[in-house]
Amino acid sequence: MSWSEYDDAEPVGPVDENMPDSPASNPWGETRSTGAALQANRPKPEFPVPAPLDSHGPARIVALCNQKGGVGKTTTTINLGAAIAEYGRRVLLVDFDPQGALSVGLGRLDPRELDLTVYNLLMQRDVTVEDVLIKTDVDGLDLIPSNIDLSAAEVQLVGEVAREHMLSRALRPVIDDYDVVLIDCQPSLGLLTVNALTAADGVIVPLECEFFALRGVALLMDTIQKVQERLNERLVIDGFLGTMYDPRTLHAREVLATIIDGFGDKVYGTVINRTVRFPDATVAGEPITRFDSSSAGANAYRELAKEVLARWPISGHDV
Repeated sequence: MSWSEYDDAEPVGPVDENMPDSPASNPWGETRSTGAALQANRPKPEFPVPAPLDSHGPARIVALCNQKGGVGKTTTTINLGAAIAEYGRRVLLVDFDPQGALSVGLGRLDPRELDLTVYNLLMQRDVTVEDVLIKTDVDGLDLIPSNIDLSAAEVQLVGEVAREHMLSRALRPVIDDYDVVLIDCQPSLGLLTVNALTAADGVIVPLECEFFALRGVALLMDTIQKVQERLNERLVIDGFLGTMYDPRTLHAREVLATIIDGFGDKVYGTVINRTVRFPDATVAGEPITRFDSSSAGANAYRELAKEVLARWPISGHDV
């Protein structure tokens, strides 16, 4: 299937609200389908607990990117970052969305009251990462916050020399201090997102298990390819992550199967189910791994962290 076919695809199936809950424990299991080719026999992989590190850095920079909003980018950035930090890695989260949702959801910050944000880091030469950095309540997890000021950068960067490399240059001084940098991108494919992709080693694409989440994937892939060719040859797609999955509905299971059919092994074996605990944790300003440590959502992100770390190539040391 080509990327462009996603934009023209018909809905993959109706919602079947009467399906039993049994597929919840195995989203790759048998499903009923009249449409997309299902990979019903795909086993859910098992990954080892990451080994402790003797030293830290250099970091692998990963952009969480999808131009559609509401697909779980910020939720995944917070909870994947916290889960990776649980395994002894030093993690830096970069809020690169003018809405500042990551800053609110992680640190209970009021973005309007922040004196220095990622905007100042980009646009003011006398502002360093250390000036902007905020320590979170999670050991090993730091934050570069954002607020609405960042929206002005989209316009102001147009006149800058090497404008696509501004974020990469800003992060360079602390790359050796962290093992992982996760960038929460805004839901667009503008200059800020191009900056994130130019700075990144890899891209994680959260995809809501709902038909409309598949529309526009062709445009995203085209943008990533152009950045690879023109700005950042090392950029790769780390994987596609199924989010907001409801195994009780035929629609969600067929959308997930369509994602697997289209992207194959690039789709993470871990699937993030829909649950009310995620918004509850956001309101509390904590990752799900702290807010409800034993919940299915927390365990899902721990499994995703193991899978993500296992898939990444060794760079500097095994992250």
